[in-house]
This record gives sequence, C-alpha cells and structure tokens, in this order.
Amino acid sequence: MNQEIALPQPPAPRCAFGVLLSPTRRGARLARLLATAHLGEWGFPSEPAAQIVAELAANAVVHGRVPGRDFRLDLAVCDDGALLRIEVSDARGDRLPILPADAAVLDGDAESGRGLLIVEALADRWGVSPGPLPRKTVWAELDLVP
Repeated sequence: MNQEIALPQPPAPRCAFGVLLSPTRRGARLARLLATAHLGEWGFPSEPAAQIVAELAANAVVHGRVPGRDFRLDLAVCDDGALLRIEVSDARGDRLPILPADAAVLDGDAESGRGLLIVEALADRWGVSPGPLPRKTVWAELDLVP
C-alpha cells in the first residue's frame, strides 16, 4: 500500500497577488491601480505602497523595457500581516538602477531620475535581486505594524 508523505511547507503569505503587465505607461498605471485595489480588499492602507509601486513600475517601463517582454508586479503580505513586500521584475537584468547613494550623479535640473530616492524615503527596506536571467527584481518592504 502506498502512502503519501506530506512534507512541511513554508508559511504562505497571508495575502498574495502577482500579475504580468505590458511595459507601457498604461501598464505602470495599472500596476498602481491594482496594488491600491488589492491592498484595500485585504484591509491594508494603500499609501505609501501605491507610490512605491508607481515608482518601481515606471522604472520598469522606462529603464527595464525589452520589446515583447512584460514586467511583473508581485505583492505579498507576510508575517501575520506585519510586512508588505512589493516586487517589480523586468527583463533588463543587465541594467541595474542607480542607487540613491549615487544620487550625486543626477543632474539637479533633470525632470526624472529621483524615483528610487522616493522609494528609499517611503520603504523600510528595499533592494535589487538579480535573475533569473535575463531578469532583475527591485523590491521594497513596508512594516505594517509599528
């Protein structure tokens, strides 16, 4: 007689959402709208998460766009509702963002280039994870419980 053996599973996020979006301004706008809708449905405040999603999605569209390849938005509420993790993955793993520590290289009169400064100001933690090739993921975490 064969028996199935249940292996222990890692704790699942309390709430999770993921979607592929077109690398266009419309796709970036949809990312923010979907994040706001899901966070509201889950009972969590949408700000500042919606602003972080907007900045990361805009970066994926402007700097991470590869024709014919979408970008991905993932949201996960973990640790019994204490942590929100936002991930935006794009198809340009070879093109890493300029980190805010390198902000001195930005032109003071430029109309763009400050998105990650906004992410750094709003997120409790953030970073970049390479791969799988040819992708990269820029992620941010917000502590939902003080």
